[in-house]
Amino acid sequence: MDQPRPAAEGAPGALPLRRLGRTSLMVTAICVGASPLGSVPRVFGEDVEYERGVRTVQHVFDSPINFLDTANGYSNGESERRIGAAIAERGGLPDGFVLATKVDPDPITGSFSGDRARRSAEESLERLGADRFQLLYLHDPDKITFEGAMAPAGPVEALVAMRDEGLAQHIGVAGGPVRLMQRFLATGAFEVLLTHNRYTLVDRSAEPLIDQAVAAGVAVVNAAVYGGGMLAKGPGAVSSYAYSKASAGLIDRVRSMERACQAHGVPLRAAALKFSLRDPRIASTVVGTATPAHVDELVGLASLEMPDGLWQQLSELVPPESEWIGPER
Repeated sequence: MDQPRPAAEGAPGALPLRRLGRTSLMVTAICVGASPLGSVPRVFGEDVEYERGVRTVQHVFDSPINFLDTANGYSNGESERRIGAAIAERGGLPDGFVLATKVDPDPITGSFSGDRARRSAEESLERLGADRFQLLYLHDPDKITFEGAMAPAGPVEALVAMRDEGLAQHIGVAGGPVRLMQRFLATGAFEVLLTHNRYTLVDRSAEPLIDQAVAAGVAVVNAAVYGGGMLAKGPGAVSSYAYSKASAGLIDRVRSMERACQAHGVPLRAAALKFSLRDPRIASTVVGTATPAHVDELVGLASLEMPDGLWQQLSELVPPESEWIGPER
């Protein structure tokens, strides 16, 4: 299960594999984010019925992409259940495929103790039909204080123990606030960092965090490069960024970026994706996906050629830091 599956030379949409930091895992530059698969209409704007979710996972297994990211808490476990159903239909995870999930707080009490991290992992194993994890993250650590997370009998101690026991091959931390994530990185406990919404065409808040991770030999996975949809569909369709109402200034910058892309015959969503893919510090880029057609589109967008002149224009349109999420949020 852990051997890389090769990308066929010259195959349409073939995606090369790269090592995920210093881990033993080999992954594609694109990772499918499974949050929408469990159906979260209030966030993603549409219902995803069970069969479509399972069918999408099967399509990912057949695509050039070999990396799928989910979490215990996505749709109260429904994302993992649908992934588990697709794995069961296949008779196991395809060879060379990498599946990551995350431990989450108790959905009722909010507890995020070490015991809860263990229960979260056990729930995920049952839903996925697995006996161990390839990559297991501490998810959204801003839901607990840094001191609480690092305390004896806390979730970080539990994650490290699960790795030492062989229950998880590798562990990571996945979250938002840059300064908080820097503190977790500095512990040396984690092998992979997942940052979201803070390294995109319009927000560079995570720049120092990414540099810190690379210097420490920690793999960087970059998620939410569409900022919740605005950088995929444009501000005419989505007026929020990172799930909050966007300012007029940010919307104006995105409109200008959209016009620049149109002048070069490039979709805005392609530029938003390629911005992350072209950065050598980023091991893999996570994009939430809920349909087989979108999986195919992602593979196609990854292969698009982008004019150098466009990148120069887009760099000149990056909003000022006052429009970014910032290091504390």
